[in-house]
Amino acid sequence: MSFELPKYKEPNFNQEPFISAPCIKTKRVEKDGVAPDHYHATSIFPEYFKIDGSWVLAKESRMDCVVVVRDNRQLEITEFRRLKVGDEVVLGRTEDTNDGIYLYAEGFKEAAGMDETFAFRTGRSRETSYSRDYDRLYELLRHERDHGYIIWVLGPAVVFDSDSRKAMVSLIEHGYVDVIFAGNALATHDMEGSIFQTALGQDIYTQVSRPNGHYHHLDVINRARSVSSLEKMLEEGHIQDGVVHACMKNKIPLVLAGSIRDDGPLPGVYSDVYEAQNAMRAHTKKATTVLGLATQLHSIATGNMTPSYQVVDGVVRPVFIYSVDVSEFAVNKLRDRGTLEVTSIVTNIQDFLVNIERSLVK
Repeated sequence: MSFELPKYKEPNFNQEPFISAPCIKTKRVEKDGVAPDHYHATSIFPEYFKIDGSWVLAKESRMDCVVVVRDNRQLEITEFRRLKVGDEVVLGRTEDTNDGIYLYAEGFKEAAGMDETFAFRTGRSRETSYSRDYDRLYELLRHERDHGYIIWVLGPAVVFDSDSRKAMVSLIEHGYVDVIFAGNALATHDMEGSIFQTALGQDIYTQVSRPNGHYHHLDVINRARSVSSLEKMLEEGHIQDGVVHACMKNKIPLVLAGSIRDDGPLPGVYSDVYEAQNAMRAHTKKATTVLGLATQLHSIATGNMTPSYQVVDGVVRPVFIYSVDVSEFAVNKLRDRGTLEVTSIVTNIQDFLVNIERSLVK
C-alpha cells in the first residue's frame, strides 16, 4: 500500500468566532532590529491573520519570530535581527481570533483513540516499543525521496562506526538525503575515517586505539586547511570515501556550523552563528522531514527553525521531525524547547542507521 500524507483540514472561517473577529493591527518598526511593543511572536503551528476581512495563512513560519505585513497582504515571518525601519509588524498576544490572529494546532489531528486518565507507558523512553515508528519511517522516507525535502542533522557518533558511516553514505547515494546539517566534528572525523580509518584515533571497525591516534583529527584539519577547501580534499584524492565524499560527489549540500570549542576549524565551517543560521534557514524553509541524530543542541537549533507544516504547491502538509539518541534526556529536550510535534526514538545511533539503510536499500 502506498504512503499517504495526512490530510490538512482548514478551519471553517465562515462561522464564529472568525466572522466577528477584528482585523490585525500593525505598528511600524522605528529602529532596525527592534520590534514594536506588543508584537506577536510565532509558533511551530499554522497561524492565520485576518487582513482586510480575509484570513491569510503564514506560509513560511518558524518559532519565535515576528510577522511583517508586506504589500498585497503578503506575510513574512522575520527574525528580530532582520527587522528594518518602516516594516509593519503584527501586534497581539492572543491566538484565539481576539487580535485577528488564530493559531491552529488541529489541522492534522487524527481521530482520537482510547483516552483514559490512568494508563501505563504514555511517555517515550528506552522501554518504548518502536517497531511501528520504524515501519512508518521507512514508508515516509520512501515517499519523501520523491516528493519531499529531507534534512539530516548529524552528530559525530554517526561516523565513529564503520557500518553506520557506510549506511549514511548509502542513504546519500540512493536519494534519501537532500541536505546535511552538522558541525566541524562530523566532517573532521568522517574524513579521518577515510584517511586513517579512525575516529578520534580509534579504529572505526575494531575500536582499537592507534599509536598517536589523538593526532589524526588535527592532521586532517591541518591538511584541509593547507589545500584551502573540502572540495580540494576530494579533487586531490585525500579522501576516497565517507559522508563528506558522498555529499560532494552527489552534490548534496553540507552545512557545517561551528561551535566555541572547535579545533581548526575545517575550511567551509561557518564561524559566525548568524551566517550559519541563515544557511540552515534556507533549507528548513523547504523541509518536509527532519531527522536529528545524536546531536542534542544542533537538533534543537534545527527544530526551532522548522515549522510543523509546509505549503507545497498550495497544499498544506505536515513536516515530520524525528529526534534519535541513546539518551532519553537528549531526545526529550527537543520537545521541551518547543518542537512539540517531534517523534522521539531512544536507541544506539549506529544500530538505527544500519536498520534504516537495510530496510530502504535492497
